[in-house]
Amino acid sequence: MKVLHYVAFILLVIGGLNWLLVGIAGWDIGSLFGGMDATVSKIIYVLVGLSALVLLVTHKKDCRNCSGGSSSMSSGMGSGMPR
Repeated sequence: MKVLHYVAFILLVIGGLNWLLVGIAGWDIGSLFGGMDATVSKIIYVLVGLSALVLLVTHKKDCRNCSGGSSSMSSGMGSGMPR
């Protein structure tokens, strides 16, 4: 489950950065793979969306700030915010 969390987190960050680029510069990362209609782009968009769903469902269990306890993640990926 830890690996799924990390993969979902990375894909969610990629998706968020893509939306930032779309909003600021009007440029979509998917254009590197042939645009919105390309199969590769569609697969990436689906994976990013599924990652958002995974983190939405599992976030409270994995987040030390939301759960009120210590996190099961020891890699320092926390936000650094006080509890």
